[in-house]
Amino acid sequence: MDNNMTYSDMNNVEKNVAKRSDLHLMRKFWHMGTGSLALFLFYSTGLDKSYWVTLAFVVAVGGLIFDLFRLKSQRVNKLAFKFGGLFYRESEKSNISGLPFYALGVALSLLFYKQEIAILSIFFLVFSDPLSSLIGVLYGSEKILPNKSLQGSAAGFCTCYIISLFYGMYYSPSNPNLLGFALIAGLIGSISELLSAFNVDDNLTIPVVSGLGITIINLHFQIF
Repeated sequence: MDNNMTYSDMNNVEKNVAKRSDLHLMRKFWHMGTGSLALFLFYSTGLDKSYWVTLAFVVAVGGLIFDLFRLKSQRVNKLAFKFGGLFYRESEKSNISGLPFYALGVALSLLFYKQEIAILSIFFLVFSDPLSSLIGVLYGSEKILPNKSLQGSAAGFCTCYIISLFYGMYYSPSNPNLLGFALIAGLIGSISELLSAFNVDDNLTIPVVSGLGITIINLHFQIF
């Protein structure tokens, strides 16, 4: 621990850092923007899936190493929050940030699931997570779990349903099972986001749990 940095210094740096209950638009834009860019590069570069699995694992390990170093060194922690405070949450000043979990979730989904299913689960992560959080903060008056509201979960379901419907139409436009598939996939996506109420990072649960659920229901619906 750096002795030259007092706890009051750290608190002064972090006083404007957003809490989970705050709107925190910059983090949501960053979440959707970087995820969208990665998906665009995935399709536009034509690189093999194994390349992206490796890259995502490297980012996850690199992010974890940095976080562990940041948490050990108060000086580094202060600098991280000084220059990246728009993207951190207040709780992350003493905990691992969302980045390693985000990258790990992407890596595991691409590694274990069929490519079309893995990408759909990553779409859930990129868009459903921030949108359900946004609606939950703005309109989440009915709590169903700690930090989870009925309104936020409904927004997550609708987002996952719409993504599943249009994504499925690309692969199976004439499949009569598509509507049922999208409904159940939307439900799976919203449930995977709710799991973060049990102290599991939703950046990990959304792609991994959604990918598993979609893999199972795809055995029946045969969309991919």
